[in-house]
Amino acid sequence: MCGICGIFSFKNEKINHGDLKKMNDLLIHRGPDDEGFYVEETVGIAMRRLSIIDLESGKQPISNETNDIITVFNGEIYNFKEIKNELLSKGHKFKTKTDTEVIVHLYEEMGTDFPKKLRGMFAVALWDKRKKRLVLTRDRLGKKPLFYYIDSDYFAFSSEIDSLISFEKVKKTINLTAIDSFLTLQYIPAPSTIYKEVKKLEQAETLVIDKNGIKNEKYWEIEEKPIKISFEEARDEVKRLVEESVKLRMISDVPIGAFLSGGIDSSVVVSVMAQNSPRVKTFSIGFKEEKYSELNYAKEIAEMYSTEHTEFIVEEKMTDALENLVKIYNQPFADPSALPSYYVSKITSGYVKVALNGDGGDENFAGYSRYQAIKILDFIKRFSPDLLFKGMFYLSEPLKEKNAPFGKIWKLRKFLRIAMKESIEKSYISSLSFFDTEEKNRILTDKFKKLIDKEINYSEKYLLNLMEKNKSEDIIKSITKTDIYSYLSECLMTKMDMASMSNSLETRSPLLDHKLTEFAQNLPSDYKLKGFTKTKFILKEAFKNNLPDSINNRGKMGFGIPLGIWFRGELKKKFEEYCLSEKAIKRGYFERKEIERLWEEHQSFKRDHGYKLWALLMLEIWHSNYFSDFKI
Repeated sequence: MCGICGIFSFKNEKINHGDLKKMNDLLIHRGPDDEGFYVEETVGIAMRRLSIIDLESGKQPISNETNDIITVFNGEIYNFKEIKNELLSKGHKFKTKTDTEVIVHLYEEMGTDFPKKLRGMFAVALWDKRKKRLVLTRDRLGKKPLFYYIDSDYFAFSSEIDSLISFEKVKKTINLTAIDSFLTLQYIPAPSTIYKEVKKLEQAETLVIDKNGIKNEKYWEIEEKPIKISFEEARDEVKRLVEESVKLRMISDVPIGAFLSGGIDSSVVVSVMAQNSPRVKTFSIGFKEEKYSELNYAKEIAEMYSTEHTEFIVEEKMTDALENLVKIYNQPFADPSALPSYYVSKITSGYVKVALNGDGGDENFAGYSRYQAIKILDFIKRFSPDLLFKGMFYLSEPLKEKNAPFGKIWKLRKFLRIAMKESIEKSYISSLSFFDTEEKNRILTDKFKKLIDKEINYSEKYLLNLMEKNKSEDIIKSITKTDIYSYLSECLMTKMDMASMSNSLETRSPLLDHKLTEFAQNLPSDYKLKGFTKTKFILKEAFKNNLPDSINNRGKMGFGIPLGIWFRGELKKKFEEYCLSEKAIKRGYFERKEIERLWEEHQSFKRDHGYKLWALLMLEIWHSNYFSDFKI
């Protein structure tokens, strides 16, 4: 696991080693164990290493036998031993035991198609001296990040934006369309970033850069191949694939552990680990506010499998870390679970260098409550739309909002109101939006809206395009695929990578093995969401003997934090200092009266705007740290 960076000159100018070292030094948290450089006139690549496999001889950059293919690599290749044996049989010579070395030899065999053979998480930069070209690629599900910049003189790349923009040739202009997307989605979707000039390499994308410019191609997507298989056969195959995936991710030359939330996904992972290891180390995080905490469930699994268990409580006062959190993500990012993810990574890194997690279970096995809502909506729209919608909407009116966790009553009414007049696709987008189109039209100034003009609501178009591309008669298939290409890769993977790597911790996601994903996404959705209520049905059935009924039968809780409570407590002053300040208002993004309205409604318990307030706060803290005096 590493951080990588590099510079390529289109003008045949010699690369300055000092520029490369400056970029690389800013990645030290991703790889505190070692560093490496390769500079050859017009190209330079570098890395910081977190040593996990082949601790002694796995130093990067690594080259082939003739030293004309050189690579730096961030991630893990779980099938590297299998690939290595194939390459040895074809006459390739290896000088290390590391997974990195298979990349250069695989490239010799397959050219730029080499990522198709890799099973793992990766961001790769490879220099081909013979063809004078630089090749960049990312893993299929977007676990490892890679950002780049290009102009007529230079191409530069890095694992993190702050490292990339430290190269003085990189221009930086605020991307207002990205801010509009951020307000809707809580993240900025690739290829966009907060800067117009900086791009993010998309998942499963390969770039080839030479003196003639840049070419890109996608090497993977989830093919539509419906599987004709009985439920029992599918259940057994899910079990086999999950067990295989967990075992592959336990390969390490350093101590490993696991995040344990107490939900189905992480509990399944820990149960399989325990069957393959004498003593698993597990780490859980919770809150003083009981309705947000899953520690009791996590403890039950830890006791069942006799793990070495460590618990940690996140408290309101720990929001003092928000300024640091903003710097970790380099650009506006508003998934609130980034805060507990950061803390659980910090605690875990004191015990192990690698931790497995349960990411991907919701998308692969239809675990989100919004999937249930969409399935119900699809049913209603087919049979009796108007009367039932209106009845549900008005019956929900007397329910009290202020005691509802995560603002669920308000969200339900908002969803029903939109569902009565919009398509399923637009209803779905609204269900996961922080600020939907109507709300953004209220809070954004006319000047902001005019400046982005045709790009306004880019995020809605982005998701609608994905839904159209993945359209299926089975609405759950369509939406889970859309989530894999958007929310999972752009939000959840970003959240976990940056939170963990800022603490020099490698995290691995067995439920996101691409072979498991391909299989799960082609199963009948009824196997995953049975009826309207039984989420992750096939996963629960596959591992029902591994878990107690209290875990198997509980509903999804989600990794939420008590934002509603905190914004009336510890975060109250922080929000007022940042978001209600004259500097923030004069920035020109938001109508003052609308921000004050949101704040007043929240403080008076009229609405729970915790998630909206969090997004506004993270945006303003980012500005204060990076572009304090910026105004539109």
